[in-house]
Amino acid sequence: MSSSSPSPVRVLLVEDDELMRRSFAVALERYGYRVETAADGLAGLEAFRAGEFDLLVLDVMLPGLDGIGLCRRVRESSLVPVLMMSARGDGLDVVAGLEAGADDYVVKPVETFVLVARIRSLLRRATYPRPAAETEPAPDEVLTFGELRIDTAGMEVTLAGRQVALTPTELKLLLEFAASPGVVLERHTLLREVWEYGWDGDSRVVDLGVQRLRGKIGRDRIETVRGFGYKFRR
Repeated sequence: MSSSSPSPVRVLLVEDDELMRRSFAVALERYGYRVETAADGLAGLEAFRAGEFDLLVLDVMLPGLDGIGLCRRVRESSLVPVLMMSARGDGLDVVAGLEAGADDYVVKPVETFVLVARIRSLLRRATYPRPAAETEPAPDEVLTFGELRIDTAGMEVTLAGRQVALTPTELKLLLEFAASPGVVLERHTLLREVWEYGWDGDSRVVDLGVQRLRGKIGRDRIETVRGFGYKFRR
């Protein structure tokens, strides 16, 4: 009896430095990923549109179309997880990349095991179980907050009857809030539970993630508690 093995995860790596591009691709392939590469933003956009990928790894500084612009173009049509690579971890590149729709970032130079860890974390957020087709969710699988409705089994969110398109990270962040309405969640807690960081994570990831989520479900639903974190309003 034959058994089929799962298809390898497909990664698009867009990096203009040839040595770095090749070394990252070889390293990721050793971990079992199937990697396609591009050397600039326009080539990366063309590759993205022509193929099907489970995750994108984009350098910020790219010729032609930079990584931030590329991420914005990707987000026009896809919720695929995006990991940005920046050579300036404390610069505006990180904020701009997250505002453009990236899920996470790493700072170059980056060890392969760190890159793989961030990729695995992103992929875990994108593999929620889906219910069988035509199946109505049970009442306890649906969370309702006014016009906001969260189907926790089907991982679908609607607002005033319209489906809300959330990236896997935004969805996991919303679920974390919805599980504890009225409770203040500190930034380091959200970093640990959503982004799977330890204490050394960057709180800007949380702040920009909340900002993007507010833009989709309504700014008044998530309250900033200064000096502590955020609270999801009942």
